[in-house]
Amino acid sequence: MKTITITDVAKHANVSKSTVSQYLNKRFDYMGEKTKERIELAIKELGYQPNIVARSLKQKSTSTIGVIVANILHAFSTQVIRAIEDYCHESDFHIIVCNADDNPDKEKRYIEMLLAKQVDGLIVFPTGDNVELYEKMVKDQFPIVFVDRTVDNVNAPAIVLDNEKASSLAVAHLAKKGYERVGIITPSLKRGISARLGRINGFRQSMIEQNLPIIEDFIKSVEINEVQSTLEKMMTLPVPPQAILAGNDRVLMEILRYTKANSINIPNDLAIIGIDDVSFASIYSPALTVVSQPAFEMGKQAATLILSFIQKKEEKTLVYTFEPTLINRESC
Repeated sequence: MKTITITDVAKHANVSKSTVSQYLNKRFDYMGEKTKERIELAIKELGYQPNIVARSLKQKSTSTIGVIVANILHAFSTQVIRAIEDYCHESDFHIIVCNADDNPDKEKRYIEMLLAKQVDGLIVFPTGDNVELYEKMVKDQFPIVFVDRTVDNVNAPAIVLDNEKASSLAVAHLAKKGYERVGIITPSLKRGISARLGRINGFRQSMIEQNLPIIEDFIKSVEINEVQSTLEKMMTLPVPPQAILAGNDRVLMEILRYTKANSINIPNDLAIIGIDDVSFASIYSPALTVVSQPAFEMGKQAATLILSFIQKKEEKTLVYTFEPTLINRESC
């Protein structure tokens, strides 16, 4: 089949090539309605598809943003992605979503691939291990925004939760309910991920503020596949915890699997609070008390910020911190 060109469209619509180009770029200021209708009809009748690669080279923009999530299985990640996509779509930008699987090597390959595809900017949930690559992008003034996590010594803007406060809200709620032996399980701290460190630090500080004993056997950061065995060790101690804070939604899922398999009654045998308001929290039995992140607002802020950088607008704020909210239900 013959490739339909902009020249063919112009001839079919009886207008100039520049008029078709203006139409394709949505510059309608000096274009009559009948001209627009003729061009639209010509494009439809000929089946014309703009050459996006050629337009990108000419405009020096692909109108594309890469989004690299640390792990797409998190409810928070998918909600943030949705908000980014919604906002970018309104601005005629497309997104390419990549899942790093918490793997720095995979993240590095995706960053290199997206840069090779000449995306206009990157929104990254950083694994934390590609510091040199992050630093190079910042040095080259390439638009990059971190979400969920900051990276030490990398001056990229970041959209984060007040993670210390998230833990503090949970501990204060448990203390108010009369619990004394409180534990926390988060994913591994191997790579020093800021969100996890913040939640552990906030937990410790709040335990002190609430005059509750800090029991090291109740404070664990492990791989996801170790959560159930870790909780098993806690629950079989001579004096087990009365309540557990799940550091994120995937940890919460593992805790719930363990309690179900071992017929542990929530909240009579063990109270539970999760950080992240998972979709089933309100319909689970008992309904789950959670600390919610404003995921959609955070995603919108990330998209707003990356587009501002692409458009060379000056932004002075480096870290945008969002407030968590405790949603009180029945699991405590």
